[in-house]
Amino acid sequence: MARVACSNLVPALSFLPKKSTSSFPLCRNHSFFTNNSQYTGFFGIANRRFSASSSKISMSLKAGIVGLPNVGKSTLFNAVVENGKAQAANFPFCTIEPNVGIVAVPDSRLNVLSELSKSQRAVPASIEFVDIAGLVKGASQGEGLGNKFLSHIREVDSILQVVRCFDDNDIVHVNGNVDPKSDIDVINLELVFSDLDQIEKRLEKLKKGKAKDSHSKLKEEAEKSALERIREALMDGKPARSVALTDFEKDAVNHLCLLTMKPVIYVANVAESELADAGNNPYVKEVMNLASELQSGLVTISAQVESELTELPLEERNEFLKSLGVSESGLGNLIRATYSLLGLRTYFTSGEKESKAWTIHAGMTAPQAAGVIHSDFEKGFIRAETVSYDDFVAAGSLAAAREKGLLRSEGKDYIVQEGDVMLFRFNV
Repeated sequence: MARVACSNLVPALSFLPKKSTSSFPLCRNHSFFTNNSQYTGFFGIANRRFSASSSKISMSLKAGIVGLPNVGKSTLFNAVVENGKAQAANFPFCTIEPNVGIVAVPDSRLNVLSELSKSQRAVPASIEFVDIAGLVKGASQGEGLGNKFLSHIREVDSILQVVRCFDDNDIVHVNGNVDPKSDIDVINLELVFSDLDQIEKRLEKLKKGKAKDSHSKLKEEAEKSALERIREALMDGKPARSVALTDFEKDAVNHLCLLTMKPVIYVANVAESELADAGNNPYVKEVMNLASELQSGLVTISAQVESELTELPLEERNEFLKSLGVSESGLGNLIRATYSLLGLRTYFTSGEKESKAWTIHAGMTAPQAAGVIHSDFEKGFIRAETVSYDDFVAAGSLAAAREKGLLRSEGKDYIVQEGDVMLFRFNV
């Protein structure tokens, strides 16, 4: 699983009502399923945001879109946000700031479950895209937006670095010519310089500090050892994520939010005419090789196509994509690549009230998955009644799946699988 600095991708909580109801009593040994639920709230994964006026905690996966000026990143941001809004009208979309948008994670399985359960609504998982201002050489020394740019990157869970892979005389490249390797090097070097500066300051502070107890001393020693190895890698031009660290060391350096520790997906932005056969684009081939060397992901996309999709009715978008020789929008490709890089999975709850997608880490147990919905579900976990998505669809309903023996009773050690449809029983 990719290492993630700063935000540990902690799953979101939804919230139970302050008062119990007869259909969902907050008492001993009761079950949870969406048709009986009374909870409300926003869901997703990532950074916790506390509100002074509310006890609710809102979370969402954050992906930062970065790149040099005029590579197509803002065009891509505007397109995927608008496209995401159009794909799920019932989802509470919002634009937090002009450069931040929350969109639904496309998942056709959710609609199928919603229809079979006759749900009042379908609630998809979400992802937050952040359009970070164009980077220029010298940002680590304050050029352009400088530290403001770098601070915005520190707040995201993964970096989507848009790389220009098309020629267009009408769109001037900031460095005079299209050169993917040079573009990638500019951004990566600025991130490396920023991390080196931060590490040097931290190591100097560790030399002066004195741990108060044995545990703190062990943690400081682990942090010092890890940072020295990371510094060596950075001096060789390698990202911090390339350094093998123990879990204890990762925890020790996590507070620094090192920029090169974050997982990266390179987004090769090609012309509309090259989207179907992007593998033959020499620029894309170059990015592909670099992504492999830098232990990063790669997605090929056309910001121009994404922009054109937003102008079409939903029913015409698939036909437009087929005419270009592709089957899926760039939004779907970006999200799938992000989930894969971060090691994320989806499970579902489905009932008459709603069908809902929940995002978890691969390898999470049933109690941990229950905790994504509410911490009480994990604390008082008894068992999880589970059926795979395929078996649920084949049976036609939860009741039918139970009658056919497809609904399994899983305990605390069960590892939740991709697409599981789950009902939790727990004590509070």
